[in-house]
Amino acid sequence: MTQSPAPLIGKCGLITGAAHRIGAAIARTLHADGMDLVLHYRSSSTAAEALRRELEAQRPDSIKLIQADLHETTGFDQLIAETSAHRERLDLLVNNASSFYPTPLAEATETDWDDLIGSNLKAPFFLSKVAAPLLSKSSGCIINLVDIHAERPLKDHPIYSIAKAGNAMLVKSLARELGPEVRVNGIAPGVILWPEQGLDEDTKGQILNRTALKRLGSPEDIAQTLLFLVRDAGYITGQIIAVDGGRTLQQ
Repeated sequence: MTQSPAPLIGKCGLITGAAHRIGAAIARTLHADGMDLVLHYRSSSTAAEALRRELEAQRPDSIKLIQADLHETTGFDQLIAETSAHRERLDLLVNNASSFYPTPLAEATETDWDDLIGSNLKAPFFLSKVAAPLLSKSSGCIINLVDIHAERPLKDHPIYSIAKAGNAMLVKSLARELGPEVRVNGIAPGVILWPEQGLDEDTKGQILNRTALKRLGSPEDIAQTLLFLVRDAGYITGQIIAVDGGRTLQQ
């Protein structure tokens, strides 16, 4: 019996914040399954170019890089136009780019608000709006990277938690607005990567002890969940899957 081609071959996806960490893992996973990609980055040009070379060594002319500041929403028409030019179609938008840092209430500023709301909520909304016509033509999908703290606020991170709560509602709202042509889902990571600013070992141990699996997850756990939602979950929309090792079971 002849095996049918992988369903992602010939399709094209746009991943924001794709140069490193979870974004890069998503890119590697989708690319390995046959999808050509447009990889967005803001300032990580060296990492983005290295990822492009790595993936194109496996399949030439399969990657396009686009640099953009997602706070500048007026540039989204051009960003999507450049994305469309790569393969004359768009099948997937992954809203992964995100800012994350503490903003204790007494110290939070309007600049913090604009940055965290901008990257985690405003940009995904308006980028999805601009991408929607292309996604509709291909019966494509949108995947947002949400956070378990959209439901349970993270201490000293009120603005980030508020932004991710809005992002979670964005998943559900867009699923209503864009169906039946476009499916929209989200992934809420738990303890996948430690924050880049670092935590001491005692704090890490306390966090891991609050998960049911008592261990750190990996970016590949997120990427494999995303692959399922894109490739295998044709009747799932408006849902957010927690990939958290059971962290949200903790009372």
